[in-house]
Amino acid sequence: MTDWQAFTVETKDHVAQVTLIGPGKGNAMGPDFWRELPEVFQALDADPEVRAIVLTGSGKHFSYGLDLPAMSGTFGPLMADRALAAPRTDFLTELRKMQASVTAVADCRKPVIAAVSGWCIGGGLDLIAAVDIRYASADAKFSLREAKVAIVADIGSLHRLPGIIGEGHLRELAYTAKDIDAARAEKIGLVNDVFADQDAALDAAHATAREIAANPPLVVQGVKDVLDQRRKDEIAAGLRYVSAWNAAFLPSEDLTEAIKAVFEKRAPEFRGQ
Repeated sequence: MTDWQAFTVETKDHVAQVTLIGPGKGNAMGPDFWRELPEVFQALDADPEVRAIVLTGSGKHFSYGLDLPAMSGTFGPLMADRALAAPRTDFLTELRKMQASVTAVADCRKPVIAAVSGWCIGGGLDLIAAVDIRYASADAKFSLREAKVAIVADIGSLHRLPGIIGEGHLRELAYTAKDIDAARAEKIGLVNDVFADQDAALDAAHATAREIAANPPLVVQGVKDVLDQRRKDEIAAGLRYVSAWNAAFLPSEDLTEAIKAVFEKRAPEFRGQ
């Protein structure tokens, strides 16, 4: 396959492993990630030798989420000319491309199993919400962090997680933007199982992938298609709604304050403006 900038892809015995590789120690999601993610999963979807996919992160962490410095070009014009239609339209276009990147994971006909260790924040949670099965190491930590940076989560967590953890748990995570550990994640159904360490979680993901790959591939794909059909249109409509909502309302003094606070490594002071 292609040499990717944000991923490595290895295939053995009908199981592909997709590994996030950066940039930096937290596998932050920059332009390369958003551009390559759908290409990787569309290629795997089309590969008849692949019957199941394991998704994991390099290093100690799954992903710190959106790479704010690298993606500032997406937000910057919107903030600078907040009253104008053109930057809002450009932002809407880019946001829907990002949504489509994660949707490519959900739409992949091959079952996807995530092995998560360390931090899984924001966009990382959007990503694992789009997979079929989630395993975690005992040190894994999860955060639907967007509210703390004055953003309505818009890549899929708010739309896919109700079917995984239920409305009550989702609202608690989304409103508070709190961090939860692997034990709490298992309790609420965010992950299927928790393992002692990163290697054990990855081994378990591969073991399940091999079990899936041993079954008739077209039947497995058919099962996934039938299961996905229940909420596919609802999720698509929700993604379009939140993208339009954020194109209209994302620019704010609170967002500017949140971004400044991240770069200045201090607590933000929000004023509801």
